[in-house]
Amino acid sequence: MSKMKEVSDNKLRPFKSQGKSEVAHLNGIDYFDPFLERNLEHPTTNGETLTHLLKASLGTGILAMPLAFQCSGLITGVFATLIVSFVCTYCSYLLVKCAHTLYRRTKVSSMSYADVAEVAFANGPAWSRKFSSITRQSVLWLLFVTYFGTCSVYTVIIASNFEQLFTHHMGYDLDLRLFIAMLLIPLILLSYVPNLKYLAPVSMVANLLMATGLGITFYYTLCYVPNISERPAVGTLEMFPTFFCLTVFAMEAIGVVMPLENNMKTPRNFLGVFGVLNVGMGCVTIVYILLGFFGYLKYGEATKSSITLNLPTEDLAAQVAKICISLAVFCTYGLQFFVCLEIVWNKIQENFERATILHNYVLRTVLVIASVMIAVAVPTIGPFIGLIGAFCFSLLGIVVPLIIEFATYWDEVTVWMTVRNAVLIAVGVLALVFGTANSIADIVAAYGPAQAVTCAINSTLPQAIIE
Repeated sequence: MSKMKEVSDNKLRPFKSQGKSEVAHLNGIDYFDPFLERNLEHPTTNGETLTHLLKASLGTGILAMPLAFQCSGLITGVFATLIVSFVCTYCSYLLVKCAHTLYRRTKVSSMSYADVAEVAFANGPAWSRKFSSITRQSVLWLLFVTYFGTCSVYTVIIASNFEQLFTHHMGYDLDLRLFIAMLLIPLILLSYVPNLKYLAPVSMVANLLMATGLGITFYYTLCYVPNISERPAVGTLEMFPTFFCLTVFAMEAIGVVMPLENNMKTPRNFLGVFGVLNVGMGCVTIVYILLGFFGYLKYGEATKSSITLNLPTEDLAAQVAKICISLAVFCTYGLQFFVCLEIVWNKIQENFERATILHNYVLRTVLVIASVMIAVAVPTIGPFIGLIGAFCFSLLGIVVPLIIEFATYWDEVTVWMTVRNAVLIAVGVLALVFGTANSIADIVAAYGPAQAVTCAINSTLPQAIIE
């Protein structure tokens, strides 16, 4: 049975403002444990959840990290990547922390990202309650547009890599659209994996393929490495926003955080010092720093938008790396697709009580066909998705979780919380402004009469991978 049904079984009750002592305690003792009340047919273990999180975070964005370090400099890049990772992880932590608090206040056992936003506003200060519904819809649309667009871009990424290999071995070109169209049936079959429990082995395979591809890439970057003094330690100030945008969009995985937590057998273990979130993001950060550092150290100013483009195409090992990374992206499609499916399917169930499992699989098919058709129609879709990603991820990944915390703990707001969140919201707004500006420049470069736009501006994530 679809996990969509499992999540929707825990429908939110009508929202009303409730005192914490009234809901969470009875004579000083907790009498409602949302995690004991959670009823899942196929719960995921900590290891399976960690596997999904690694796959969601170790995406194609890692291939652009050497270019990000080119924008920041070697030493600045290391510390700046740590800061970006901390911001992304902390905002994800806040979202889940607020969810756990709201579970007890409203007596529900699971919530989606949109649910958390709506309930936080509905039970927050008086001014926020009238915005609860529009907040929910805004989060849902931002999530859907972002991840559905990502699915379309993934088909282009996969097809582009195989097109390069085909051209190298066969000696002639075929239209990229043909390679994209050939992915339709395999992607439909992948979308039929019923839930995250059964998708875990696919994510494991994807992690192994990505590890193999990255391992080969590391081999090339570590061979004949120049002296560190040959590369600038600190980049220019005007290039730093490009570094920031590349790194934020590469690391951000806010859309899968709540679905992963909702499907865990032991959701308490998602947080904590050595919880799934911290362990997963810690591993991801180390890999990002290593590839960014050594990739830029090896290729310097010749670093291309995707590190795989620097690998010698004539080498068999480089070809294996391209194949492994392409297959890893294919497997990752299922996890990104799950977010889109959950949003639409829950909406259908709210409006059509007779929706069955057959309708669920029809929906899966339609969504995959739509994502492939968009990719076929506009195979240079990267700049547009870069614009959507810049706008959506800056809001979803940084700004919205901080506002949710304000609404959730509105009667406990401290000076430290206010200052901290204000600074982080400013960071999110800067990411939004610079990321959107860079993506618009990409669109102008791709479709406008002036093709000569600087390489740095042309390096937003989706376009960087496709090129």
